[in-house]
Amino acid sequence: MQCQNNLHQIGLATHMFHDTLKAFPPARYQPRPDAPADRACGGEQTTWLVRIMPFIEQASAEARWDYSIAYADHSPEIREFTVASYCCPSRRTASSARGEGVVVAATTTWITLPCGCKVPVTTSGVEQISGAVGDYGGNHGDLSPGSSGLPSDFYYGGNGNGVIISSHAKCNSDVPLDWTDKLRMSHITDGLSSTFLSGEMHVPLGKLGSSPEDAFIFNGDHVFNSTRVGGPTVPIVQNNRDEGNGLVSWGSWHPGVCHFVLADGSVRGITKTIDTETLGNLCNRADGMVVSHAE
Repeated sequence: MQCQNNLHQIGLATHMFHDTLKAFPPARYQPRPDAPADRACGGEQTTWLVRIMPFIEQASAEARWDYSIAYADHSPEIREFTVASYCCPSRRTASSARGEGVVVAATTTWITLPCGCKVPVTTSGVEQISGAVGDYGGNHGDLSPGSSGLPSDFYYGGNGNGVIISSHAKCNSDVPLDWTDKLRMSHITDGLSSTFLSGEMHVPLGKLGSSPEDAFIFNGDHVFNSTRVGGPTVPIVQNNRDEGNGLVSWGSWHPGVCHFVLADGSVRGITKTIDTETLGNLCNRADGMVVSHAE
């Protein structure tokens, strides 16, 4: 019940953000490789989970963040600030929701997961930092835009077909000042009650506080730090120890179900055995495949 309440709060905060700024928050800044110069900055800043803080009674914490500078350039006090409603009590408490050892300056390689998607993984580096971790991610959509290294890949700005997606930044002298790919409720043409807004991110047993499986949720360097995808080849994880698609998948430590808040604000427990086609329909905001009862 507490996990469901956390998602309810996240849903309400995101709705209030939308009402105030007339758009859903961007997952993070991430320009496409072919972006024009005035849209080609950003990629190391913070995430949507910081932007909605004022609407969960954490305005003072949000005010300390600077959306124009890199996540790593913020002080440990800012990076490590934890939010109780971002933590599932089946996994952790807010007081324990901190991680160590993520590399900032590093060599990054791309690995191909069982889902067929390619994700960046940090392999070595010279500096390590700390930060807050958590259990809920935004719905970035499904993998239908692609994940093969092309400008059309889902993780680049404006390409995601979920609700909380990566966006280009508006740039001034290579400094990000705003986001451009603004999604509104009217863009969710499959219906608010048939589209995920946010849900539980899979973190394997034994990996709490360990990067990249349990990443810093305020770090926008990588798309899966604060979002997830679902659909064909990317099911909800059933085995809590699974590390195969763990970087990209939804999953929980609750028996049999994974909790989501839908775009209409309602919270549902979705069976972990849901077929992947239906899961993809729930993740894609506009595929024309309306799921009448998200249960």
